[in-house]
Parts: sequence; C-alpha cells; structure tokens
Amino acid sequence: MQPLIDAYLDHLLVEKGLSDNTLAAYRGDLESYGSFLAGQGISEPGEVRSSHIHSFISHLRDEGLTARSARRKVVSIRGFHRYLVASGQEKKNPAENIGPLQVPRNLPDVLSASQMDTLLQQPDTSKHTGLRDRAMMEMTYAAGLRVSELLGLTMEDLNREAGFLRVTGKGSRQRLTPLGKEALHWLDRYVREARPQLTKGRLNAHLFPGRGGKGHITRQAFWLKIRQYARNAGLPEIHPHTFRHSFATHLLEGGADLRSVQILLGHANIVTTQIYTHISREHLKEVHKKFHPRG
Repeated sequence: MQPLIDAYLDHLLVEKGLSDNTLAAYRGDLESYGSFLAGQGISEPGEVRSSHIHSFISHLRDEGLTARSARRKVVSIRGFHRYLVASGQEKKNPAENIGPLQVPRNLPDVLSASQMDTLLQQPDTSKHTGLRDRAMMEMTYAAGLRVSELLGLTMEDLNREAGFLRVTGKGSRQRLTPLGKEALHWLDRYVREARPQLTKGRLNAHLFPGRGGKGHITRQAFWLKIRQYARNAGLPEIHPHTFRHSFATHLLEGGADLRSVQILLGHANIVTTQIYTHISREHLKEVHKKFHPRG
C-alpha cells in the first residue's frame, strides 16, 4: 500500500499545496493505518471494508489516542480512499459512510490583558537576547502569530514603515498583518540594537537568528524562555498558542467583529474562529454580573 500512499501525498503536495508538516502528519496517519491493515491480513485497498476502518478507530481508542488525533487520522483515511476512487484506482470507497469523529472543543488558555502586560515586561531588555525575546513576544501577541509563523519570518517580510508584516501560514497561505505601535517600537529596537550582534556577522535572512547566527531560533528554545518568564511573573502555565488565543479573545472583547479576527488569524474557515466567541460570552456574563443592577 506504500506506493499508493506516496502517490496520494504527491497529489496533496501538487494540488493542495499543503505544508511539509501537514504532509508528514498525513504520512504518519496513513502508514499506521496501513500497518494495522497488514496485521489484519489486508495488503490492498480493494480488500478494505468499512468494518476494518471501524476496527482501526477502536484500536486507536484502545491505544489511548486523544479524540483530536484520532479525528485527524480518520480525515486522512477518508481523503486517501476518496483519492483512490477519484483517480480510478479503486471502484468503491469503504470510508464513504464514515463521518468525522466528534471532538469536544476545549476553550483555549487565555491570559488577561494585565497578565499579558506583566509577561511582556519580563525579559531583561538591557541584554541582546532579552531585547530579542521582548520583540518576539510583542509580535506574537500583536499579530496573533502561530509559533511556526513567527520563526519563519524573514527581514523581507517586515515593513516597518507601513507597520505591516507578511505572514506565511498553513498551506503556504500568506496574509498581511498590522503591528501595533508597541510591537513596532520593540521590533525597531531589536533590529537596530540586538540583531546585528546575534547574527555574529553572518548573512542570515531570518528575522530571529538561532544559535551562532545560523538559521532561526528553535521552537523549543523560544518556548523554554517563555515558560520561564511566566514562572518568574507568577502566571499560570502557558502553552504555544496562549499568545494567539489571548490576541483573538482580547480583540473580540474589545468589540472586533468575528470576520476581521478570522482574517487576522489566517483561518480558512470562520468555524475555526468561532471557538473564541465562547470566551467572549463568558466575559459578557462577568460584565453583566458586575455592572447590571440585577446581575
């Protein structure tokens, strides 16, 4: 089944323009599916029945896989069989009547505006690395960036005069994101005072160079620092998307419309953005309770 999986991934790369990370996830999903089928004595897609897919789903649950990860694997399987039929390599789709798994939507971790302000003030900006950290944190919060988007930024993506950032998101989709005056202030200081020292004299297109001036700072290194800053500030445990979640929530609480937040976040589907409205409703309930005479 491996050649068919490879052909499907090539199709996704060419036709859908999916990122390397997404393709790697699909590959892992389908290869684990193929291994399970092989254990059932099945080596060809034409031998697969819907009962086999249901058995695989049960196997995932028995293995303790989270509902979200299991859902993604089912999406990969459905797409794979749909491709085989569409390309004429198979006549029947055994996954046709298997719907997506329901996943409970947990509310994301969010810091309050005052907590975020406290966190942003933690780096020692008298040091080059501290100035870099402050600029990275300010930009992540100001633009609602994913960590991968932040680390992938180059000097050419930055337009300090216009106050805009060109961001490359999932599926290589690009968007223009405005930066506020605070983020621009710290970014300008970083570019002038710290970045020349951190590049170690090397030519490096990345906005935030890594160790020795090579490549870009790693995701792990960045988040180890952020978690330490949160501990130093006495804040709750934060996660890679905390800045992004806080960005979206604070915009909605300030009166921004959902469509604008969707564009700023780079969500292809507004349904993805709607999870933040739950948080805003909680905020409205708190406001009502605090200020309404019958609250």
